[in-house]
Amino acid sequence: MTSTTEDERLDAVFTALSDRTRRDILARLGVGEATVKELAEPYAMSMQAVSQHIGVLERSGLISRGRHRQTRPCRLEPAALEAALSWIEASRRTWADRMDRLESRLADLQEDR
Repeated sequence: MTSTTEDERLDAVFTALSDRTRRDILARLGVGEATVKELAEPYAMSMQAVSQHIGVLERSGLISRGRHRQTRPCRLEPAALEAALSWIEASRRTWADRMDRLESRLADLQEDR
């Protein structure tokens, strides 16, 4: 199976979302922009560790960093989340359809008894 750019982006998004700290950072950014220092405040980890988490989020496209005077605030990029949600919803529909067909087939088998 050939990997596409879209597949690679989804892989990066799901990898980024697999970590609780990164999910927490995304939730914080859902409220509004924040600096790395502000994002690091609730954690008992080094700024370097928080910066690494932010790097993963940035490479996945889930966040971007702007420039405001002397700071580089982070902001949420909802389009990357929308792509993941679209994939999840398509998978959910596929599995729901499969389960409906299985349920129908089992009902047919019960009637044939």
